[in-house]
Amino acid sequence: MTRRSTTSRIAIAVAAVASLVLTGCGAGSSGSSSHSITVLMVNNPQMLELQKLTAANFTKDTGIKVHFVVKVEQDMRDTASTEFANQSGQYDVATLSNFEIPYYAKAGWISDMESIAKSSSFDQSDILPSMTEALTEGGKVYGEPFYGESSFLMYRKDVFQKLGITVPADPTWDQVAQWAAKADGASPGMKGICLRGLAGWGDNLAPLTTVVNTFGGTWFDDSWKAQVDTDGFKTAANFYVDLLHKHGEAGAATFSFPQCLSALQQGKTAMWYDSTAAAGSLEAADSPVKGKIGYVSAPHDKTAQSGWLYTWAWAIEKASKHQSDAKKFVSWASSKDYEQLVAKDTKNSTGGPTNVPAGKRASTYSDPTYLKVASAFAQPTLNSIKNAPAADPGVQKRPYSGIQFVGIPSFTDFGTSCAKLISSAIAGSQSTDSALGACQKLAQAAGDKQK
Repeated sequence: MTRRSTTSRIAIAVAAVASLVLTGCGAGSSGSSSHSITVLMVNNPQMLELQKLTAANFTKDTGIKVHFVVKVEQDMRDTASTEFANQSGQYDVATLSNFEIPYYAKAGWISDMESIAKSSSFDQSDILPSMTEALTEGGKVYGEPFYGESSFLMYRKDVFQKLGITVPADPTWDQVAQWAAKADGASPGMKGICLRGLAGWGDNLAPLTTVVNTFGGTWFDDSWKAQVDTDGFKTAANFYVDLLHKHGEAGAATFSFPQCLSALQQGKTAMWYDSTAAAGSLEAADSPVKGKIGYVSAPHDKTAQSGWLYTWAWAIEKASKHQSDAKKFVSWASSKDYEQLVAKDTKNSTGGPTNVPAGKRASTYSDPTYLKVASAFAQPTLNSIKNAPAADPGVQKRPYSGIQFVGIPSFTDFGTSCAKLISSAIAGSQSTDSALGACQKLAQAAGDKQK
């Protein structure tokens, strides 16, 4: 994702968020207490693995203690937006995405990472070009990816074989709808497809917006006129909601990534369209569906490709008084060596080859250790990231960047409100057209401010 510009419209939000989870990683450190940094981090499994490995590796080697503040995604985003806008220097490093980093850079809130990018030991050329481009502003790199992702379709190979369904590498959404109808009830309790319904600009709007793009829709035309209740957008939204009503999971309006992951693992759905990052969990040694899942490109309609592009990346606060130590941490956490460390970690449930924070380095996809366990999804993941249509996601010109989001600061506000409207349509509380009509007004108000 690629977010905003400069203003404090950013959601300087929220104070009363959940309590901080502070973990010091200094045990066994060979360095002095004067060398320490604080890292604000989302509580994804890959980050929790990093937290477990830091003291015995990074701190041991550098003497730099790392204090992690770990929060659920939305709380982390709220804290980061407030902290970076205020520049209080409370955090040295934070996990941000390709939505925030470009406009944080424009605002002067984060430090560039040119010294890391130009270091031969880091090997920036090994970072996938689409990731580097997404984290670059004004010709300078401002973020280094921890892991990257696109989106693709996941399906039960064994179920489809019994149904006589052959899945091409490049399916259409029309085909997906037909398969969902056939697979619905293929085994007791199994639904045809799982899709995100939970309200959130990064939840249900993420997959939905990719459907909008490929169905010929857009949030705004080239003159910032909202297009939410017209043409391709309306067709896509009705398709998405109807597919869930007919063949989706019960309670779909409450489903996000974890719920759909569990549904596919537990045999409660035959298909799932979502992040490529899911594959590691599906193919983990203890996964009940290991070896049973097929992976193909994000379904499309009017466009050749429709997968999204996203990365959780490291950003260094401009107000940090520990710039050098922060850059050492970022360089380590995004390195080839760190990936190898995770691949060899068999002590932690979040470790091992399938849990390598992949999707960012070309070398990962030629590593025999990784490919031995990730062969089912490695190439489809790499293809999805490389083919993500970041520069041209739809069929018409648009004044904003982003595939699965609108790259302007106000999207977090009107996008969240629209996501709630769409979720209510998924829940059956109102019609999809009614939800789109209300969303159109919200989007147009944001578009008027961009003109």
